Amino acid sequence: MAIHKFSWTNFLVRFLFACLLVTGTYNPSTYSYTAWVLTDFPASINAISAFTGIVLMIGWVIYLRATWNSLGPIGLLLTLVFFGTIVWLLVDLGLLAADDAGVMNWVILVVISAILAIGMSWSHIRRRMTGQIDMDEVDED
Repeated sequence: MAIHKFSWTNFLVRFLFACLLVTGTYNPSTYSYTAWVLTDFPASINAISAFTGIVLMIGWVIYLRATWNSLGPIGLLLTLVFFGTIVWLLVDLGLLAADDAGVMNWVILVVISAILAIGMSWSHIRRRMTGQIDMDEVDED
């Protein structure tokens, strides 16, 4: 069995899909699923919006489950703290304005996307760093 080499390109693809999922669900502009559905709720609920909502929900379940399974609660907490301190550092250095809600919204969306992309990629990254392979638990009946 050949093991696929994991690269920065693979991570970038996961990150871009995570950005699409996160910002497609909600962002501060008017171009998101949340803004679309809440514009004229409940009249805005139709077959297209319901289908889109289900597709987004499937994406969220895939990303959240993979992130939880690969990072675990401690890894997820460490990742959150890591990105939180990066944002704090950028605010301290004056590179981010903490009082600008629009900018902070976008920063939080990018951080969520990065955490999801790391969660989707962690098994590959860990294998490259340690040589250990993760396996999902399988019920044998």
